[in-house]
Amino acid sequence: MGTQRQSVGRHGEDLAVAELERQGLEVVARNWRCGRLGEVDVVAVDRTGAVPEVVVCEVKCRTGLGFGHPLEAITWAKLRTLRQLAAEWVRDHPTGPGRVRIDAIGVVLLPGRDPQLTHARGVG
Repeated sequence: MGTQRQSVGRHGEDLAVAELERQGLEVVARNWRCGRLGEVDVVAVDRTGAVPEVVVCEVKCRTGLGFGHPLEAITWAKLRTLRQLAAEWVRDHPTGPGRVRIDAIGVVLLPGRDPQLTHARGVG
């Protein structure tokens, strides 16, 4: 079961990265780990706006909607952790843009249908 979940999650992250790149963001890291705090799925730089931003992006992927939309799984506790991880990223990479944004991408993979992606900007 774990291997199938990992495979689905990896596929969802691949789709999310492709979507971020399609939007003009530069993906600079995937699955970046920070000790006890955990992991960031995707770190990108968004230079499409007036001010460049580091984008810390959480990706949630599901193969159905029986438990709700994937973005519903992002709790306040997860957002707090993402904010802490974003701060650590900026400390470890001081030459990057100073502004930070936390995004989330929900991926729904339903049999026989194209993947559905929802990109929520500035969730945290």
